Amino acid sequence: MRSEARLLLIDKGVVESLLLPNDVLAAVREAFVLHSQGEGRVFPVVREALATGGVFGIKSGDVQSQSLLGFKAAGFWPSNRGLGGEPHQATIMLFDPATGRPQCVIDGNAITTARTGAAGGIGLTLLARPESRAACVFGSGVQAQVQLRYALRLMPALREVRYVTWQGEPDAGFEAAFSSQCRLMHARDANEAVAASDLVITATPGGGALFDADAVRPGTHINSVGADTRGKRELPEGLLARARVFVDDQAQSRQIGELQWAPELACDEIGDVLTGKTVVARADGDITVFDLTGLALQDLTVARHIHRQALANDLGTSIAWPW
Repeated sequence: MRSEARLLLIDKGVVESLLLPNDVLAAVREAFVLHSQGEGRVFPVVREALATGGVFGIKSGDVQSQSLLGFKAAGFWPSNRGLGGEPHQATIMLFDPATGRPQCVIDGNAITTARTGAAGGIGLTLLARPESRAACVFGSGVQAQVQLRYALRLMPALREVRYVTWQGEPDAGFEAAFSSQCRLMHARDANEAVAASDLVITATPGGGALFDADAVRPGTHINSVGADTRGKRELPEGLLARARVFVDDQAQSRQIGELQWAPELACDEIGDVLTGKTVVARADGDITVFDLTGLALQDLTVARHIHRQALANDLGTSIAWPW
């Protein structure tokens, strides 16, 4: 009944309690497959700078066969640090595609973090050499940490991790989180750290190239996370031309990802690898790059899982929303 319609609000605490890594991996994998099969649509991305110094964006999409429709409104507000808050902010809404009525409002920060980490992990399992033992991580914040957690979870041979910080000093919190899981070393020379690594993960604000192209040795795989807005980049000029490039979405990567700097280069979508449309056939000396710009479908499949679990366990706050 329209007069009895309700809206479920799912806050950060509930979301975090329901974000189990295997569930997130399954939901993100499904999003990639749906995208490859053409069942899931992603609509044009909104990503705009604000006069306040923030960046505001909207990622939306649907899966018509599954009655899944929604969007994530998100962005980056660096001044939040001065307020003691998180610069990244995200809110997800799911809708009934038959009526347009909202079904739930979900705190999207933890979902964004987890789904991006899971996407990076999937990229590693599909593209990196399984015997990879050494990694270099650029950044030590929330996204760098989740990327490394999934890497350690999914790459069993990984034993040695060098990390590079923007300020050039060790990060005590990062070391406390990972020093018991691997041989962790803070690196002051970015090129040396890259040259010593089988895997490179870049998870920074995307302010410019983080290392020199000739530091990357044959056989290296790179997960690039930070370029998600026009003007951002993390990878050096000339590297992509030496590599086989994979993306989550070709149009997005050319618009806001690393391929905005080399839009003429060929690339493959990671979903096509999962569905068998594209074969990786990696040679030992190949350099591979996975450019992650983030699919709306990832947000929606993970949010749907959270919504279902919240309903099943009577979690969240239900409010009257008649129409």
